[in-house]
Amino acid sequence: MPKGIPNAANKVYRLKKLLYGPKQASRQWFSKLKDTLLSLGYIQFKNDYSLFLNKKSTKITIIVVYVDDTLITRLDYKEIQHVKHCLNEMLGIKALGHLHYFLGWEVT
Repeated sequence: MPKGIPNAANKVYRLKKLLYGPKQASRQWFSKLKDTLLSLGYIQFKNDYSLFLNKKSTKITIIVVYVDDTLITRLDYKEIQHVKHCLNEMLGIKALGHLHYFLGWEVT
């Protein structure tokens, strides 16, 4: 059972209809990601909706989202840690370490 729903009789429930169809799930996820990043002070580019930028004085943080992959690059390491922490709390996103491949490109 989802958190917060009492289940004293320990029953299993069968859904008759999905809350969001499979086609809408990724849209809802991206909407929540976008709202989270905007609340953290990021700007979403209008020419490329998957690109987010946060500029504080001389330090820039760039976030690129492709389907369910997120690439974060920076000049400010503390901002990266802050963003990863917030995204983990809000969306359950975990860091997979340093970048090796992204969209079929090898990064060294």
